[in-house]
Amino acid sequence: MRIDTFVPAAVAAALAFTLAGCATTPSAPLEPVSGFTRERYLGTWHEIAAIPSWFQRECARDTMAVYAPAPEDPEWIAVRNSCRTAEGTEKAAEGRARFTGASDRGALEVTFVAPLGFWLWAASGPYVVIALDPDYRWSLVAHPRRAYAWILAREPRLSDPVLARLRLELERAGYDPCRLLLTASADPRRGARLCDLELAG
Repeated sequence: MRIDTFVPAAVAAALAFTLAGCATTPSAPLEPVSGFTRERYLGTWHEIAAIPSWFQRECARDTMAVYAPAPEDPEWIAVRNSCRTAEGTEKAAEGRARFTGASDRGALEVTFVAPLGFWLWAASGPYVVIALDPDYRWSLVAHPRRAYAWILAREPRLSDPVLARLRLELERAGYDPCRLLLTASADPRRGARLCDLELAG
């Protein structure tokens, strides 16, 4: 399998984050989780569900993110997003994340743009963790304008009770759960809208 780096998609993603802040209706502020610990959040996360985004249109399965300490700044997080296309090609994008406030709150910004090797924070997008498992087994990531949302997990599939809980969390945060599609490759219901799933809470 070959690996393609989708830098244009990463740039598009950053621009989409920026444009989303200008083009959508203002929403109530999101409340990031408190007691956030960066070290516990590092590692591999599988995408379980998400609002479809055009910069991920080539992703067919195995969408995940790997977070690690950034070598150039101990306060930053190195980000590697990847997925497999329908043909089995891996697509990957490298980026950086940093906290927008106190490091014990789950409010960060992420950029995938690094002209001449310098990370461009002006092209970053918000990454707000609004729900987090106490054992860091799953995470709900939101966008202040509700333009994007991701359900992430350490394993490639989440149980129905957890999905039911996160569906409620999304509603409380002002999202329409019907906008999120199940993307977990290990779930046979992949492609279904989150609102259509019969989940035992």
